[in-house]
Amino acid sequence: MNVPYEGSPIAYDVAIRKNVMIPMRDGVRCAADIYLPAIGDRPADGQFPVILERTPYDKSAPRQVTNMKYYARRGYVGVIQDVRGRFESEGEWYAFAKEAPDGFDTVQWLGTQTWSDGQVGTMGGSYAGSDQSALATMNPSHLSTMIVAVGASNYYHGSMRQNGALEQRFMVYAFRMAMTSKEAIADAGLQAEIKKAFIDDMPAIVRNLPLKEGATVLRRLPSYEQWAIDILTHGDYDDYWKQRGYAIDEYYAEHADVPTLYLGGWYDSYARNTPQSYVKLSAIKKSQQVLLMGPWIHGAFEITNSGDVDFGTEAHINQNDLRLAWFDHYMKGMHTEFAEWSPVRIFTMGTGSQRMNKHDYDHRLHHGGYWRSEPDWPLPGTLETPFYLRAGGALSQDEPSADESLSTGYTFDPKDPVPTMGGGISAADSIIRPGAFDQRGRPDFFGCKDVLPLNSRQDILTFQTPELEHDTEVTGEIVIHLWASSSAVDTDFTAKLIDVHPPSADYPDGFAMNITDSIMRARYRNSWTEPEFMEPGTPYEFTFHLYPTSNVFRKGHRIRLDISSSNWPRFDVNLNTGGPLGLEQRYEIAQQTIWHSPEHPSHIVLPLQ
Repeated sequence: MNVPYEGSPIAYDVAIRKNVMIPMRDGVRCAADIYLPAIGDRPADGQFPVILERTPYDKSAPRQVTNMKYYARRGYVGVIQDVRGRFESEGEWYAFAKEAPDGFDTVQWLGTQTWSDGQVGTMGGSYAGSDQSALATMNPSHLSTMIVAVGASNYYHGSMRQNGALEQRFMVYAFRMAMTSKEAIADAGLQAEIKKAFIDDMPAIVRNLPLKEGATVLRRLPSYEQWAIDILTHGDYDDYWKQRGYAIDEYYAEHADVPTLYLGGWYDSYARNTPQSYVKLSAIKKSQQVLLMGPWIHGAFEITNSGDVDFGTEAHINQNDLRLAWFDHYMKGMHTEFAEWSPVRIFTMGTGSQRMNKHDYDHRLHHGGYWRSEPDWPLPGTLETPFYLRAGGALSQDEPSADESLSTGYTFDPKDPVPTMGGGISAADSIIRPGAFDQRGRPDFFGCKDVLPLNSRQDILTFQTPELEHDTEVTGEIVIHLWASSSAVDTDFTAKLIDVHPPSADYPDGFAMNITDSIMRARYRNSWTEPEFMEPGTPYEFTFHLYPTSNVFRKGHRIRLDISSSNWPRFDVNLNTGGPLGLEQRYEIAQQTIWHSPEHPSHIVLPLQ
């Protein structure tokens, strides 16, 4: 008879060793707090599996303490470490890039301690997700399993940059991290100056980006400023981006073959990276790789809403319970839910009432959804279906004909960019708000000048289907093939997929809910390493991925595609001159043309189920 799994029981007290200095290969020491299973105040006899998290966000933060005590009480050694250059650790911090060797050295040290049984599992999200994958590329022998939450597979191709454009949230992030730099903690005056920049001056700083060396308080933190300028000015996919900490997928052949849970969200800034890690590693590794994607914004696994939209109580998960079941299965050999899990578990959005949730304080749209188990990603049997851009703003499965208008144009002024209205964003909430929102201007959104529908702007082209005759599910990877020309030698094109809810008593003007989006910098249309300028007026095909999703477009809704050339301040604005990225000061107004002719059939490929 099978006894239901209830998780490792609380069987221990906790003994804490603070600021244990673990040596790195270059002599720098990184500080770790170690939470040991104990009997009273005395560490328990025996050896235990180790759970490690490496973080730049202060290992002593209350949430970290609570998490590590949770595992220590259940028979694990919990270890939380400040990464190099942060808080109690020695050395200089340079975001993300150098985490592979430090993580490797830490895992190997932990695996040989007297209280360790030799197994080290890792966990953590965002930065602490990415640094796990970085250390795994060096294949430490004591690494046993990982839970990589919202972490990177390649920062150039999705998170710091996206199809050549810079995600400006990391400019904001540099100031946020500077507030808790070792220098700021040691100097109250400096900390106050940085806080003023981050809290009071950030709107002005963002309006005046790109960041210039020496122009802000970051000049007093050279490594922080240098990192921000480096990711701003390295537009090509060069050796800078191929470091292990950034281009993890370049080293997948060397990556540890250990059971790994990849945890992500459709409205997360790593929504493209998370499934990519699963897809690539599940194809070449023997150990179990699992993908879990919910409807969440960045790291908000226990929150059921995203922006103006709620997905219902089903969207909630208990992260510690989930992680415990994983570690119990792979580090203690217990029969947990993961013994029967399918390789892919996803939340499909859109099956809710589509009414305003009057019980929710913020009266969000109840978009709803449900969990499902699948054998793989992308889902087997997916129908990759082209929807063509047509004259007059139609979006149709029928190809364009020669007797209709062949193109549609608009003017793109870099000094008047389209404001960001939600999406897969993180780390810059004071300026850029993540999630799903009605695509309508509002005064509390940075860059909005009015409250009109966003696509009323002259620099946004809208293509949409008629009202759908039946529910239509879109689940998987989304690719757009956009034929476009410009008066400029370099420019950007953006694409945003939208679920258009019809007018209702709750939403008299309807509700245009952003599902996913992306951007393409023209100079990188053929190569990430060898940029090519355009010949003005010549049509080119721009092929790029939007972030993946899973959404049911309900009967009576419309599928809408908005095309433009900016999404600011999420992405840096292309000044259209072809000048050096991050350094150019001049700008040109560009005349853009989107082609929808038989010879140049712009279309988006939707994965229909």
